[in-house]
Amino acid sequence: MSDTFRKAIAHKLPKLPATKAPWAEEDEDEQEELEEEEGDNLSDLHAALPPPSKFGSTDLTPLSASSFFTQALEVTPESSPVTFRVYLTPPKVVDDKGKGTYLICHHGAGASGLSFAALAKYITASSNGELGVLAFDCRGHGKTKTSTSSETDLSLPTLLNDLLGLIEHIFPNPKESPSLLLMGHSMGAAPILSAAPMLQKKGCTIPGVIVLDVVEGTAIEALPLMKSILAQRPNSFRSVVDAIHWHLSSNTLRDPEAARVSVPSFIIPDSRDTPNSGVGSKQIWRTDLLATEPYWEEWYKGLSRRFLEAKCARLLVLAGQERLDKELMVGQMQGKFQLEVMPDTGHYLHEDNPSSLASTIIQFWKRNTRVLILPPKIGQPGVPGLKSNNVVKRVGEE
Repeated sequence: MSDTFRKAIAHKLPKLPATKAPWAEEDEDEQEELEEEEGDNLSDLHAALPPPSKFGSTDLTPLSASSFFTQALEVTPESSPVTFRVYLTPPKVVDDKGKGTYLICHHGAGASGLSFAALAKYITASSNGELGVLAFDCRGHGKTKTSTSSETDLSLPTLLNDLLGLIEHIFPNPKESPSLLLMGHSMGAAPILSAAPMLQKKGCTIPGVIVLDVVEGTAIEALPLMKSILAQRPNSFRSVVDAIHWHLSSNTLRDPEAARVSVPSFIIPDSRDTPNSGVGSKQIWRTDLLATEPYWEEWYKGLSRRFLEAKCARLLVLAGQERLDKELMVGQMQGKFQLEVMPDTGHYLHEDNPSSLASTIIQFWKRNTRVLILPPKIGQPGVPGLKSNNVVKRVGEE
């Protein structure tokens, strides 16, 4: 296992019938969110932010997600104890049936739906709005809330049920729903790959699955190191800006804009330290990753097999030169999936270089959803400049 992966994975295990709450305001003690506007559009955020801080010449104050997504929803699937925070930008209608395509994004452990914010902005711009994006905070992360004590239940069956319940609630009729391009980062790859065949059986159109920077062999190899690596992270931060600064200075994240919108969702005010906590107060991690240790192995066990067995197009995107395990190496030699390697990125490659990844995803999507019309063959009747009884001669036969 490479040193790059060792360092990166340390921060990895870092009736629509829902109540619409476009950037609804949370508790008064928390950071203000986007205010509700007429319709589903987002308004500008003028949050109570700490004084500006600089990372070199870069402003590190938090950014509003309104510049990256057009809607925010609170979705509670039927019979679910979870109210999910969902961020989305709908696709433009691209056919006479009113169907488009959504990129469904599942984040990794310790992150949130906003880790895809910068990527969503580039995908919307590069696809001219034809490819929509839907990202959400899974249980125990971000702004998602649970009514029970099951926040730390991140077992694969639970993650899978949550994902299926969310998709089925938002798109209740598979035959009328847009096609769904499924993408999972790290831990998020497990429920994505398990959900794909189940959604296809229900009648959903799944043109492809995308896995971001996780390989079964190296991930399982690294599990014995996880507890000691997690212990090296700071337990708290002096402020939200301090947390953003740490993510950038430690090379956990490499793009300041992406960090400014995502990192605030990775942390929460420490109410034990200050009764009236705000964004300028002491912050702690939102997710207790050590409490999820019983599920680490099941996230990755069998991942390569499920990826290769997916009955749709497959794309694996890795950071740096991390190696494939044996199963994926054989699959690559057999041409079973598309492999892309993004140099100069870390584990959060979708935040480190969102523009490059957006280009790769859009090309993958178009290649597997658009009908390719080939030019007619030479000698075929009706081809301009040729007669139906023409005979194609080899050079030198005259």
